[in-house]
Amino acid sequence: MAPAYTVELTGAAARQLRKLNSAAQLRIVTALEVLQTEPRPPAMKALVGHPGYLRVRIGNYRIVYTIVDARLLILILALGDRKDVYRSFERRA
Repeated sequence: MAPAYTVELTGAAARQLRKLNSAAQLRIVTALEVLQTEPRPPAMKALVGHPGYLRVRIGNYRIVYTIVDARLLILILALGDRKDVYRSFERRA
């Protein structure tokens, strides 16, 4: 069995999660739990223009993250509705 990764949200990602409705929060949290055991799921794609950054689609929502394999850490950089998440991510990147 693969070792479990720790999922850590940046301050901005935690704020974005709190702003979502409860149904969306549940879907995102469930996806984050899956990432702990499968940090590179088949649905994962590389974020264009940002080497090392990955994204996962959860319906209309996206999770942008990076993996630190040496520390078994998944760092969530941004999450939210697909129409907003990349804009907010670009401002911080």
